[in-house]
Amino acid sequence: MTSLLEASGIALGTRLAPLDFESLGGELVALVGPNGGGKTSLLRALARVEDAAGDMLIDGAALDGLGEARRRRLVAFLPASREIAWSIAVRDVIAMGLGASDAARVDELVELFGLATLAGRPIGTLSTGERARALLARALAARPRLLLLDEPLSNLDPYWVLRTLELLRDAADGGATVMVALHDIGQVGKFDRLMLLEGGRVVGDGPPRALRERLGALFGVEATAGGWAISRG
Repeated sequence: MTSLLEASGIALGTRLAPLDFESLGGELVALVGPNGGGKTSLLRALARVEDAAGDMLIDGAALDGLGEARRRRLVAFLPASREIAWSIAVRDVIAMGLGASDAARVDELVELFGLATLAGRPIGTLSTGERARALLARALAARPRLLLLDEPLSNLDPYWVLRTLELLRDAADGGATVMVALHDIGQVGKFDRLMLLEGGRVVGDGPPRALRERLGALFGVEATAGGWAISRG
């Protein structure tokens, strides 16, 4: 089976050691690790938003050098920052993810992300959580093959954490690879694949259940019947 994503020798200065990565598509991938472990660096290296080393193929096409229209259909990157300098309407922010006029798709995303009453407001007037939903809608707009999302669940209330996970699952079920930097380890069971990062290196890669003990050891916690607790061992 042909891989959706093939990354080889991906590295970013001293922040991310060279690594190879492959995904067949149709999977939800959690990137988990301590602060400074390399989660954001990996996403930025894959998105090619910095001068990263290595090669990236998506559906067999080299990402470097692609035109903006083709790139938008292949990959979207959502940074952790929700600060917005533009004084433009939420609806127009979402449309920026498309590259071509598609009012029906914008309407669909406004509805999916509960933004109907906010769609005409300048995005800078929204709360952090509301902006997070609008920016995620923009990332999903063109239905990219690879979604690279840095802490998309941050600043969301409980309903929208769960609803966002549903929407990301829908994208993966549609064939995309969805990579999510995650701090809440209580959510890893909702993912197909867990990549553990520490010191700029991948130290674990596999199904979340198989990496449960290694995950706990990485953070100094242990699994309990109710979730996680500080490890006293």
